[in-house]
Amino acid sequence: MAWVERADEEDLGRALREAQDGDEESFRMLYRDVQPRLIRFAGALVGPDAEDVTSEAWLQIARDLPTFRGDLDGFRGWTATITRHRALDHLRRKSRRPGSDLPVEELVTMAADADTELDALDGVATQGALRLISELPRDQAEAVLLRVVVGLDAKSAGKVLGKRPGAVRTAAYRGLRRLAERLSPADPDGASQAGPDAEDAASGTRPLAQSDKSGGTGAEGVT
Repeated sequence: MAWVERADEEDLGRALREAQDGDEESFRMLYRDVQPRLIRFAGALVGPDAEDVTSEAWLQIARDLPTFRGDLDGFRGWTATITRHRALDHLRRKSRRPGSDLPVEELVTMAADADTELDALDGVATQGALRLISELPRDQAEAVLLRVVVGLDAKSAGKVLGKRPGAVRTAAYRGLRRLAERLSPADPDGASQAGPDAEDAASGTRPLAQSDKSGGTGAEGVT
C-alpha cells in the first residue's frame, strides 16, 4: 500500500510533546500527519461535510491538547474519537433539519464526494474504495476506516468505538473480505485468496498502514 511520505514517527512524537507546550510549528506538523486520515474517516461518515466536521474537531483538539495524556498512537486515536463524535453530532443535527427524512443510520452509509486534500493518499484509501467502504455495515466500515485509513491498531480502534479489540478485528476482517469480493468480481478465486490476507491484516499480523503500531492509549479526555 502506497502512502505519502510523512515525518518520522520519532519526530512526530517529539512534536506532540512540544505542541502541548504551545509550539505552533509542532502543532502544524501534527496537523499535516493526522488531518488527511481524519478527513477520510469523516468523509465516509458525513460525505461532503467532512471539512466542517474536522474543523470542529480541531477546535476541540487544539483546546484540549495541553491536557492530553498519551503517546503518538494514543493521540491519533484521541483525534479519531473526537472526529467521530463531531461527525455523529453533525448527522443528528442533519437528521432533524426540515426536508431531511433519512435517519442517522442511513446518512452514515452515504458515499463521500471527492475532496482535493484526499488525493494525497492512494491504495485501499482511494476515493473509489472509500465509497465501497461507506456501503459496508456501519460497524465494519468504521473498523476498516480506523485500521486502514487512520492507521490505528485494534486496541486503539476499540477505544474509539467503545468495543473490545477482538470485536474490532472481526468487524475489520469481515469488512475487508467484503471489499475483496467487491473489488475482484471477475476472479472466481479472488475472494478466497483475499480472505486469509484480509484476516491477517485485521488481526494485526501484518501492518495495515505505516502508523499501525501496538500501544496507543486511545480516547482520554474526549467529551
